[in-house]
Amino acid sequence: MGGEDGDGDRNWDFHLRTLSNSTRDSNLANNPASDPSLLHSVTPSLPPSLSVKRLHELCKEENSEDLIARVYPQINKLFQRSVSLLSQSTNSYGLLLLAILQFFLDFGEVVLHDADPSLRTFLRSCLSREFADPVVAEATLDFLNVNKKKILTSFPTLLPQFFPLLLKLIAWNGEKLEKSFMKIFPGLMMSPGSFLPLFPSLVDLPILVVALQKVERSSGSLIGSSIASIQKSTAPEMLLALMDEAYTGSTIADGGADSESEDSSAIDAADPFFLEFLKDENDGLPERHWTSPAMVATLQATINTPQSDRLKQMLKMTPRLLDVYFAISLRDVNDSLICALIPLLMSRNDTMFPDKIFSYEVRKRLLEFMLAAFQRSPNFIALLKKPIMDRLGEAYDSPAKTELALQLCWAIGEHGGGGGSHKDAARELFESLELLLYENLSTSRLGLRESALRSGGESSRKSSQSRLLCFVVTAIAKLASYHRELLPRARVSLGKVARSRISDVRVWRRARDYLGLMNEPAICLSVLGPSRPSDGNMQKPGTVNWSEGGTKMIAHIPFYILGEQEGPPFHDFSFSDIFPRR
Repeated sequence: MGGEDGDGDRNWDFHLRTLSNSTRDSNLANNPASDPSLLHSVTPSLPPSLSVKRLHELCKEENSEDLIARVYPQINKLFQRSVSLLSQSTNSYGLLLLAILQFFLDFGEVVLHDADPSLRTFLRSCLSREFADPVVAEATLDFLNVNKKKILTSFPTLLPQFFPLLLKLIAWNGEKLEKSFMKIFPGLMMSPGSFLPLFPSLVDLPILVVALQKVERSSGSLIGSSIASIQKSTAPEMLLALMDEAYTGSTIADGGADSESEDSSAIDAADPFFLEFLKDENDGLPERHWTSPAMVATLQATINTPQSDRLKQMLKMTPRLLDVYFAISLRDVNDSLICALIPLLMSRNDTMFPDKIFSYEVRKRLLEFMLAAFQRSPNFIALLKKPIMDRLGEAYDSPAKTELALQLCWAIGEHGGGGGSHKDAARELFESLELLLYENLSTSRLGLRESALRSGGESSRKSSQSRLLCFVVTAIAKLASYHRELLPRARVSLGKVARSRISDVRVWRRARDYLGLMNEPAICLSVLGPSRPSDGNMQKPGTVNWSEGGTKMIAHIPFYILGEQEGPPFHDFSFSDIFPRR
């Protein structure tokens, strides 16, 4: 044992001298990352027999607070010196700093070192320059996963603050790091301050890839460049100067003979829209102007050119990230944040990267989450009546907005406009549905007279509008069945549609069927009522209050309309066979 202790002391002395020499030697002090003993100690493929990593292992093996206290000053000095030289060196410091950070996390309580400033310094000063390095990126995710529990517990705001930087890391490195990134992804949402800003950043991940590629084309490798140093400025001259200094070292006016095209110019990358994408830290909900000239030009160029492998990977990954985001939201996030998220979903439904498959997959998830949120909290419909009515007013602006309006109509009817306690909101929503209905009747948008003149595309558009109006008619009938004070107005509205032979046959036939159903109050609420009635006196859908049949039902109940069949009922029983005689 004594011999082993002696060997251990000699190992300690050797590694401490190595560290001490690295901080004193003028050459190594100016570039600690160039010291082979330091680099080897944190490179997994080489024997960890020297310096930082070996000292860390020895501290764990010996479990001696005295030895930890002896090595800490040298480790801390090395960290500070390395950070101070990041902007002056082309060497990679990521692996060395991660090894030091692991020492701080494991032994911080022993030496009273708060690791939070060190972690933030690493992310802000080092990872912002080296996120594009695949080795550093993978090591960073491994580090975060190994220490995930401690980071989320002791430093809960760290990942939420730097989620834009971590999104840049995964956007550039792609699917090969997806599994590791998914493990830390829930931690990005832990803070209320990151939950809402994270959503548009996820939807825009393909555009982030495009922005990073533009920077690489115009300024060279992303490794070693601090994109975050470019700050927004209200003065265009200052903005261009910052771009100049950060990327090219020359003036924008010099042009650049090797510029590939106008699309890859530094001027485009300096657009405030792209600066918003390229930031490293969360500073609140982003304001992104999709009418930006640079944005319009870039998207158009993207459509007209082959997609890069990075972009293809991100188009596939983004829907999977949204799946996790929405699942965690419904499980763990409070109602106030989810209610605030829904208008963002509505605004982004028609604004996203122009790839057909990507757009379909993302919109599908947005609408499914929105309906699930309404199902969980029907009162959201009343609270969000203004944005909902605005979207109904945009129903015919584009196919995506038509589909959104259709889903909103279904939610309004299905959940009674927010519930029985929200009669004013239900009335306003009802009026919006009425307006949408009357606009179509008055302008004859679905007029059969035009059918002979329709082209294929026009026919498809009319069919889509007919589908929407069927949902509008259904929502009006369901809303009036829940809020019975609206029944007279609903009968007038549906009566106009039923009598209008200029409308698509599916629309006026459905209106006629609902009018007939409204004349049967005992089954109307069962068929058209909300799925989760808040009023205890209301039955659930699919059930009929048979005890009231003697007074509220009549002999000619048109069951056949529920199957949209023409002609008389097909049953051969009478109600005297069903209801007991008194």
